[in-house]
Amino acid sequence: MFALVDVTSMYASVEKIYNPNLRNKPVMVLSNNDGCVVAACPIAKRLGFKKFVPYFQVKEEAKKAGVVVCSSNYELYADVSSKMFSVMSQFCDELHEYSIDEAFMRFSPRLHDSEWLALGYEIRKTIWREVKLPVGVGFGPTPTLAKAANHAAKKLDGFRGSAVINTQQEKQALLSRMAVADVWGIGGRLEKRLMAMGINNAYTLSQQSPAKMRKYFSIVLENTVRELQGELRMTWDEIRPAKKEIYSTRSFGKRVTTQDELRAALATHAEIATKKLRAQHSLAHSATFFAANSPHDDSRYVKQSALSSFAVPTNDTRHIIHAASDALNKLFIPGVRYYKVGVGLLDICDEKYRQDDLFTPNTDNSALMAVLDSTNARYGRNTMHFGARGFQQNFAMKRDFLTKRATTRWEEIPRIKC
Repeated sequence: MFALVDVTSMYASVEKIYNPNLRNKPVMVLSNNDGCVVAACPIAKRLGFKKFVPYFQVKEEAKKAGVVVCSSNYELYADVSSKMFSVMSQFCDELHEYSIDEAFMRFSPRLHDSEWLALGYEIRKTIWREVKLPVGVGFGPTPTLAKAANHAAKKLDGFRGSAVINTQQEKQALLSRMAVADVWGIGGRLEKRLMAMGINNAYTLSQQSPAKMRKYFSIVLENTVRELQGELRMTWDEIRPAKKEIYSTRSFGKRVTTQDELRAALATHAEIATKKLRAQHSLAHSATFFAANSPHDDSRYVKQSALSSFAVPTNDTRHIIHAASDALNKLFIPGVRYYKVGVGLLDICDEKYRQDDLFTPNTDNSALMAVLDSTNARYGRNTMHFGARGFQQNFAMKRDFLTKRATTRWEEIPRIKC
């Protein structure tokens, strides 16, 4: 049996944990540079506020409605997510972290449906008690049915956060109340094509011939139908495959117009990308650097890029920063107001298969990189960094409504006055 545990409005819910004054207030969380609404708590949704709407369009309306607006606090969200997964792991044989706010659980014991429901309530109760996050729990014999049960637990009337799809009767009762687009992996465009064939809800989809779905659509939809029918087709790897390309890119909170600022921004992204590279024990044979202004500027659109190759593959931040400095002359154009910059590590290989060059010595300092990573892991991100990125970044991401990083920064730990 599988279960899917999913947090209700993750970002907004986390904001309420360490600020009890927000518990009964509408809360919205914004994207990078405070651009769009990416999360809205149930109270805000009942007031009519939706996700993926530009903030400037709803700013005045939100202010009148008393909505509390927060900038994305990724450091806090990731730490709380880690705590939640730790609590969940106590209940199951195997845990698969699917995203920051949801995870699949696999169980080996055989229980009655009432016992699965009770387990769901216990998981919800424990996560709330220990982490203060509201979650929904759905059980099913396949991940797709577990995902459907989770949808029912959170959004269909008659459920209190826990649901089970285990029998044919339960499957028909729940899937008949779900739209085709509510099924895991079915998007709006595919839903329209299916509805044109008379497939109007999730249960009707589950009754289709898998071979027919493969013939007219894809093997992915065939597997979805088979899973809705109770046949296990989707699995996850014990170890996620390493990425073949790693990028770090972000738009600026304030436009960059000087060469020094652009150099510091490239160094910042070089640090971020190479940290990810070392985390998966890989090396990069080449790196790409790019910078651009906004296509919405009055001036012409400019996007510059440069590629650097390494004779010996590397995961040493010093080498990536040095390559970024060499690329700067090609990227920087006087008078251009840069809006976005990024670094990409390409042609990635496992560090176990490092191929050195006879005429080029390997100058990576793995001990130094290990100290850098361990220090930042223990004392907080950016505790130790390279001077090339500078100490005052006026171009840093705009986050005017950033709340305290209460669990990862000593200076921002909540204070209680008695």
